Amino acid sequence: MTPWAVSITAAVASFLLLLIVFELIRSRRLRERYALMWLLTGAVLLALSLWRGGLNTIASWFGVTTYPPAILGAVGALFILVVLLHYSTVISRLSDQNTILAQRLALLEQQLREGR
Repeated sequence: MTPWAVSITAAVASFLLLLIVFELIRSRRLRERYALMWLLTGAVLLALSLWRGGLNTIASWFGVTTYPPAILGAVGALFILVVLLHYSTVISRLSDQNTILAQRLALLEQQLREGR
């Protein structure tokens, strides 16, 4: 069974994550398309923290019998991998767009020089 101290600490941390994400959205420092991923993760972690029986059930599905809260760490690690993959694709796309824009700018500058 999950210790109460671990459940309470995880629930408070998840709740704080949700509050921070809402504040970042409100202050327009985090776009909604990225916030959805953070809100979903915070909600899942909060639900698993508060629903101790569910956490224990999910842990048993994965064969974790000695310390069920380890699933919270696994969910967190999975989230980090998803975020890294997502940001890698965003950075790749922005890099490609940057190259195209630099090429277009060079062509425009050349046309300006030739037009004079």
